[in-house]
Amino acid sequence: MGRPKVHDFDAHRAAIDGFVDRHFTWPGTWRLHGAALGLDILRAPVNVVLSPVLLLTRIVAALFQGIGWQRAADGLRRRRILLRTAVAARVETLIVTDLLNLPMPAGTSDRDPTDLHRAILAAPQFREAIRKSDSVPNANALAARLTAALSDYSGTRSAVAEITTSVLVLVVGGLLFQAITPGMVSMAPGIADAVARHQAISDFALGTTLGGVWYSAFPVGVPGWMVGGIIAALVMCGSVIAAFAGVLADPVQARLGIHRRRLRRLVATLESELRGPGGTPFVAKEHLYARLMDLGDVAASILRFIRG
Repeated sequence: MGRPKVHDFDAHRAAIDGFVDRHFTWPGTWRLHGAALGLDILRAPVNVVLSPVLLLTRIVAALFQGIGWQRAADGLRRRRILLRTAVAARVETLIVTDLLNLPMPAGTSDRDPTDLHRAILAAPQFREAIRKSDSVPNANALAARLTAALSDYSGTRSAVAEITTSVLVLVVGGLLFQAITPGMVSMAPGIADAVARHQAISDFALGTTLGGVWYSAFPVGVPGWMVGGIIAALVMCGSVIAAFAGVLADPVQARLGIHRRRLRRLVATLESELRGPGGTPFVAKEHLYARLMDLGDVAASILRFIRG
């Protein structure tokens, strides 16, 4: 049996520019992020914690595929590690309905990922490839690989949100503290120092003017609980920023062509999967870049501690 006939994806590649212009530039990205109002603010910090787990599973999946363990590799890739945010759900649905032009089953919603699975199984564009899957389990496995690719694509938004937040923190830290602060951990000591110094000067017995002179010569000790509390507060603020970071990041990525290149990789992955098992997986490099920012945050904190 030869390879199944594959739906022509050239039209979808040609539609990428229009898709990006509609949804990832203003005002499209504003409308898209309206879905972030609500539980996405709570999901964002959880996804920050889960992102290293996602990166590890994808590395292991690539190793399994390299040694020929295709079923194990597919199983790992199908695992949804990150919490599915409302914005990510909306992006996945837009790709299916607007970019791929697949009809969604009646009564479906953005929030249920099984609806995307059903849409792929029922899509007339993919009918030939689904029919050539030989069995219902194989057809379901194919649809699962396609939805996993969509999930990995939408999951890059979490990593990009982390990177955007880190860049904003880096700029603020440089302007306010003249220090390298690529993350909340490295920024917290600077804020704690400023808070403790302000409080000490306010409480100085000889007045704030002499207090400022005194504490310029003799630095204020900062209690550990204050640093910890400020880190917690910054993480909470960061989660809000991360939930809406795409409002800033999307137009920049659209202008630089990043969205277009990422969508072309996704379309190539979907086309490859429809040609048969062992296709080209969608590789989300953004999670690696986010982890490098985390390492920079830790390194900056250690360097600050060593310098005293």
